[in-house]
Amino acid sequence: MARVRDDVGSYDDIAAAAVRTTGLDDFGGAAHEEGLRILVDDLASPEAGLTGEGRYFQRAQVKSALVGRLLTQARLTEHPSYAGVPIERPVFVVGLPRTGTTALHRLLVADPAHQGLELWLTELPQPRPPRETWSDDPVFAAMQAAFAEHHVSHPEFMGIHYMDAVSVEECWRLLRQTGKSISFESLAHVPRYSAWLAAQDWTDAYERHRANLQLIGVNDPDKRWVLKNPSHLVALDALMAVYPDALVVCTHRDPVASVASACSLSAEATAGHSTTFVGETIGRTQLAMLSRSWRAFADARPAYDPSQFVDVDYAAFVADPVGTTRGIYEAFGLGWTPEAAAAVEAIDRESRRGARRPAHTYSLEDYGLTEAEVRAAF
Repeated sequence: MARVRDDVGSYDDIAAAAVRTTGLDDFGGAAHEEGLRILVDDLASPEAGLTGEGRYFQRAQVKSALVGRLLTQARLTEHPSYAGVPIERPVFVVGLPRTGTTALHRLLVADPAHQGLELWLTELPQPRPPRETWSDDPVFAAMQAAFAEHHVSHPEFMGIHYMDAVSVEECWRLLRQTGKSISFESLAHVPRYSAWLAAQDWTDAYERHRANLQLIGVNDPDKRWVLKNPSHLVALDALMAVYPDALVVCTHRDPVASVASACSLSAEATAGHSTTFVGETIGRTQLAMLSRSWRAFADARPAYDPSQFVDVDYAAFVADPVGTTRGIYEAFGLGWTPEAAAAVEAIDRESRRGARRPAHTYSLEDYGLTEAEVRAAF
């Protein structure tokens, strides 16, 4: 049975709920408040058109960001040694949604010398415990059970983007601790929040992002971080300010296919949540956000060392995932060891069968867009 609410509530109400849930009250400052207050006001407005189910879902998203911030702050205080954990030449996979970033990210992080952000640790930031103890953690167990249920009730979504608590995932959950994430724009019609976000400097969000990585990786200081998130396109300057030696892998695909697929993902993820965020509204808002993100990245990139970037063509990657991955290693001077090769090949085989095998159908016309409009926007 779907969970519903009569209202989203105010920001202060949601923050109080996060405090009650965690038993913590130190948010580590108020850098997150401006954006989240604007977001909650947007979500509560008639313009968002949220249903009872949508109000419950969107409130939970904001609360999750606040819970994550509270938990991070507590763990940073408990583990002050995090500040000395090095993060050297981290790899960031960037690109428009649905351009192969997820598959490429999982291949790159398969290397035993690498580490990624497991989904449950983006929700429950802490030093990564030994893998064999994860099933004993009640939060981990609850998340796994919830994803298992979601697989059954939403098979179409899982065919688009397979998720479970163990999988490495996007790092937007860390960025949203500072109230900055295009994920909110991908899940609701929030025009005032979108306008606010487009004018922001993301440096503080990436500084907190880095602190989270240092915390989560405190037990694995020698492993290279491999991360991915479409919103990195928006904030390349902030990313490079915080990670000046970052290695950036940029995926490329025909934007017509990319935008249609991204709209389909937004629609499937929010089915039944809004009378507004459907069809043409999804098409219009996602095209504006994605094209703006791509232009921001293209404008910022020339200021940085070209050797820190590798471009990957989607068609070439699909044709030869392992060869493409090896090419990235060679371009960046990373060690393509026998262990790395074996791990990448194993993940590639696994991705071609079972629940992780991609299965996704979509049409640009479902979202009121034409090929000409998409190409003009890019």
